[in-house]
Amino acid sequence: MGNRGMEDLIPLVNKLQDAFSGIGQSCNLDLPQIAVVGGQSAGKSSVLENFVGRDFLPRGSGIVTRRPLVLQLISANAEWAEFLHCKGKKFTDFDEVRQEIEAETDRITGANKGISPVPINLRVYSPHVLNLTLIDLPGITKVPVGDQPADIEQQIRDMIMQFICRESCLILAVTPANSDLANSDALKLSAWNVRTIGVITKLDLMDEGTDAREVLENKLLPLRRGYIGVVNRSQKDIDGKKDIKMAMAAERKFFLTHPAYRHMAEKMGTPCLQKVLNQQLTNHIRDTLPAFRSKLQTQLLSLDKEAEEYRGYRPDDPGRKTKQLLQMVQQFSVDFEKRIEGSGDQVDTVELSGGAKINRIFHERFPFELVKMECDDKEMRREISYAIKNIHGIRTGLFTPDMAFEAIVKKQIVKIKEPCIKCVDMVIQELINTVRQCTNKLDCFPRLREETERIVTSHIRDRESRAKDQVLLLIDVQLSYINTNHEDFIGFANAQQSSKQSNKQSSAASQVIRKGWLTINNISIIKGGAKEYWFVLTAESLSWFKDDEEKEKKYMLPLDNLKVRDVEKGFMSSKHAFAIFNTEQRNVYKDNRFLELACDTQDEVDSWRASLLRAGVYPERSSNDNFSMDPQLERKVETIRNLVDSYMAIVNKCIRDLMPKTIMHLMISNVKDFINAELLAQLYSAGDQGALMDESQEQVQRRDEVLRTHQSLKEALAIIGDISTTTISTPMPPPVNDWRSGGGNRSPPTSPTGSRRMSSGQRPSPGGGRGAPPPPNRPGPLGPFNNSADSPQVPSRPNRGILL
Repeated sequence: MGNRGMEDLIPLVNKLQDAFSGIGQSCNLDLPQIAVVGGQSAGKSSVLENFVGRDFLPRGSGIVTRRPLVLQLISANAEWAEFLHCKGKKFTDFDEVRQEIEAETDRITGANKGISPVPINLRVYSPHVLNLTLIDLPGITKVPVGDQPADIEQQIRDMIMQFICRESCLILAVTPANSDLANSDALKLSAWNVRTIGVITKLDLMDEGTDAREVLENKLLPLRRGYIGVVNRSQKDIDGKKDIKMAMAAERKFFLTHPAYRHMAEKMGTPCLQKVLNQQLTNHIRDTLPAFRSKLQTQLLSLDKEAEEYRGYRPDDPGRKTKQLLQMVQQFSVDFEKRIEGSGDQVDTVELSGGAKINRIFHERFPFELVKMECDDKEMRREISYAIKNIHGIRTGLFTPDMAFEAIVKKQIVKIKEPCIKCVDMVIQELINTVRQCTNKLDCFPRLREETERIVTSHIRDRESRAKDQVLLLIDVQLSYINTNHEDFIGFANAQQSSKQSNKQSSAASQVIRKGWLTINNISIIKGGAKEYWFVLTAESLSWFKDDEEKEKKYMLPLDNLKVRDVEKGFMSSKHAFAIFNTEQRNVYKDNRFLELACDTQDEVDSWRASLLRAGVYPERSSNDNFSMDPQLERKVETIRNLVDSYMAIVNKCIRDLMPKTIMHLMISNVKDFINAELLAQLYSAGDQGALMDESQEQVQRRDEVLRTHQSLKEALAIIGDISTTTISTPMPPPVNDWRSGGGNRSPPTSPTGSRRMSSGQRPSPGGGRGAPPPPNRPGPLGPFNNSADSPQVPSRPNRGILL
């Protein structure tokens, strides 16, 4: 009988603790442990040293323990210690262990008494210990010293709560007997928890005539798991290098001879505490076994596939390197094509990328940039009038000159070069971004990733110059011959018909150009402030509705004489805005001279502005309004203006059609073909293939971590599977009557002077003294324990502690 199998699990938990801490991998496993909690000078260090039988912990004033110390005690035939951060080095001199703890603490926290949650892992092998895993936490302090931050107390409390709130963690609450138990920081933090074990130290230092009998009998402040008393060495004993074995013999004699404790001497002292902790930790592991096994299995399944790939892996095998190079290049090629052509298995749900973004450049950004280049109406008429006058020279012309039309058209065509080159640049940038995204999978081979990016990017840059040359050639072709016989060109006769524009608008009035949500910013606060509406833009009007069902129309704004202007982003606003206004200074919406509309991103603003341009709402431009002309010249200008509009519509339509085709042929398709056909050959000619396939240090570490963790998880599950059917655990002690739940429970005794002592035979008044516990007829502030066989009722805010 007994827990022979379970004793094998504690070393395994230690091994898992080392594995997960050492590899830096978060396996999200709360490993069963015992956290040691207490105030400064409560005797925590002495308790731990008594367990080991050696002096090995730093001592001094103030906060000495400034990082969690994970102390793993392992029963063995010899005695030595080792640190996780000094693997392979055995410490047989425990003075060196103390020095190493101090040095490792200072390495992370510095020498200014600061604290850090990064643990130090120490493993002690000894024939004098039982298997245990304990975490020595910093002592709770009240006042910062030295360079400590002002909130040092809260930092320590937060660190302690991170450990003791875990269901898998037992709590060892250490409290000195010569201080007021009701003011115990350790009990305030943990007495509410069913996992708390009380330890009373310094019993030999209590005032004469007082004792802690009622506390140790679990009558005064009951804990589910009870209290154990210990007697540690005094500071004089420590300074005098008193042997721990002698101290433990003196502790045994103290309990056997003290009249208040001799009847419970067999349940007191450090050896008893060790046995109880070993048993409780063993039983606690068994209690948490189902959830622990489930987490282990989940982690094992998540690592199975990766571990299988790494098993039998030989990094220096030339055949493996060649095969992996081929696989990596093929995978890169497939990923690049999927990102350009689109696929269901690599969908970016955060932003547009790859082929989708290039499509947007072709059909939204590029048309928008083209329309932006169009000249302002007044500026266009001014240029046409100057062209007509300069062509006639000193003579007064009777007819509208063809040369004026051609000069203006060529000037407009030249302006197209800039948006075309910008379109190529945007596509280039997106192609390079796509290459970098696809090489993320090559991270484990840094040289291969670097060479792949260099070769493909160089090819893209080479195609860039050819694409730009071809694009400029398209513009030059348009400039070389102005085809006034084009079937879509209106001709001179139609250009004089003033009804052309109105007919064109009426035929497109019902066409919906864009729909979407916009916020109207310039609504007064009295009327509800900025509001979001569903907008619908057609070739003739801009309407907005209460919602996207378009049942309740709020307003319809005709587009006649409207223009768009930029609006600076507000200091407190997160949105980007633009404004619509009437060129004839009329109100646009109710009493507002302009309508300020806002979007979440600048891209949305640009997209809406492009849609408005398609509907004939142009950007605001500064112009000189003092320009005038005679009626005959005005008719000539209007004729040429209509001719220019008609011809430029033909050119723009042609360019919008040819640009995507040109870029697709010369760049995108060519880059895909290059990756499929030439990339591998270029990589082979770039240098040593073995060097290309050298793994990164991170990948080597990752492989070792995965294999070690996978093996540890398998071992853990194997042992758990055997233990769960062969072991018997001691049941947890039944619930105790809680002093906070009434029913005749005793409250902390109050001395005549108002201070409470751990003395027997005294009875307090329910309301006596500052900080006294609640009266018996009502529960304490954290709620009473329920006296069921299960865990007690956990309070909603455990970090408030007990109001003693």
